[in-house]
Amino acid sequence: MELEKILKTIYKVSKSTTMDIYVVGGFVRDQLLGIDDKKDLDFVVVGSGLEFAKKLDEELKEIGSLVEFPDFDTARYVIGIQNYELGIKQEGVELGEKIELEFAGARTEKYDDNSRKPKVVGTSLAEDLKRRDFTVNTLAQKIERGGKLGEVVDLFFGREDLKRKLLRTPLDPDETFSEDPLRMMRAARFASQLGFAIEEKTYEAMCRNKDRLKIISAERIQEELFKMLGTSKPSIGLRILFDTELLDKFLPEVCALHGVEEIFGHDHKENFEHTMKVVDNVAEHSNKVLLRYTALMHDIGKPGTKKYERGRGWTFDMHEHLGRKIVRQIGKRLRMSTSDVEYVAKLVRWHQQPIQLMDETITDSAIRRLFVNLGEDFEDLLILCKSDITTGNPKKKDKRLKNYDYLEKRVEEIIEKDKMRAFQSPFRGDEIMQECGLKPGPTVGKIKTALEEAILEGIIPNEYEATRKYFFEIKDEYLKEVGEWEKI
Repeated sequence: MELEKILKTIYKVSKSTTMDIYVVGGFVRDQLLGIDDKKDLDFVVVGSGLEFAKKLDEELKEIGSLVEFPDFDTARYVIGIQNYELGIKQEGVELGEKIELEFAGARTEKYDDNSRKPKVVGTSLAEDLKRRDFTVNTLAQKIERGGKLGEVVDLFFGREDLKRKLLRTPLDPDETFSEDPLRMMRAARFASQLGFAIEEKTYEAMCRNKDRLKIISAERIQEELFKMLGTSKPSIGLRILFDTELLDKFLPEVCALHGVEEIFGHDHKENFEHTMKVVDNVAEHSNKVLLRYTALMHDIGKPGTKKYERGRGWTFDMHEHLGRKIVRQIGKRLRMSTSDVEYVAKLVRWHQQPIQLMDETITDSAIRRLFVNLGEDFEDLLILCKSDITTGNPKKKDKRLKNYDYLEKRVEEIIEKDKMRAFQSPFRGDEIMQECGLKPGPTVGKIKTALEEAILEGIIPNEYEATRKYFFEIKDEYLKEVGEWEKI
């Protein structure tokens, strides 16, 4: 899709409405840095951002989806590439790439001491830019005739800070962070994303204003955290959040991983730094942000299970079970979706299991159990487990990686042999009910489980006739204890 076509249409609307419009922030910044990212553009309208977006929607003949936010005089317009080129109206979720256009009237936003909703006031372009988070995001370009971009408007030395690779607020940082405390998390995220340093005064203000983060909604905090995890080296931002004590305001459980305890000259691994390495390792091998978040959570149960035992040293027995429980608590607090929480909880619960299956004497049934428990997330578990290897000893690392390769090979062999990817008993519940004269109930479930267990244990092959024969061999034993209410 050609961005030029969009900008030409935007200029046409600007001219007809006599409202000047500027592209601002990340798009301008990234163009100056040589980063080619044209999928997310922010516009400031000297006038009503919402009205401008409505006019644009009419002009584009509804080839995109318009989402209105009247309380903030803003709107988002999403255009799918295929839709724009073919002139087809978008319906539902667009497949493939898309361009998101954000329109806002020139404004200022300010949070009261205990408010989660900002007050929005219209203002001039200069005032709007002054109230932005960092100087590198105050850069703007006017949309001119033919959709051309005008000269860069740089009122706060943003281009100079780009050259210096410095994150600095255009106003006093205490004022900037007080207006929107989430900007402190954004500073840490941009440090990860751009590889920039945070100016000393700005950093000190983050430390001073950390308690202001409490007024930000859990949804916004979660969104910003996941954006940080989506960068190439998330640990940079996570360490900044830890050092400024911002992380403690929404993920104290991760902060609890920090520190080393020593007894009788024996200490344990520094689990916070280990976790940072695991997160970065996963980021190198997967773009899935939820898997990177899982890496952040994978040892979350260790502080609560840490013990020192003579003869064994430091132990963290069953930390994966406690970790699953904590993951669910955190997920609820951050307002994550149930499906996302359960994905993370499942991987945390099972992340210790593969290392126990490295022995060549381990049976196929044990490996089958792990695969059945993980299902389609098994490959993600292996990425997590391989990333969990943070030893500085090359020989140890190579040996463990080869062990995981061996396990992966065995799983593939078992899948091929038993067709386990869609495993379930070939002798179904309705057939069990018909043969036993039962209604749906616990006995039917027990019999079905017994059949599946027999297949997993290798007692019978995963075939219909073999399973049916085995059913007739075991059913009478289960029918001895059937309740009257279960009978037809």
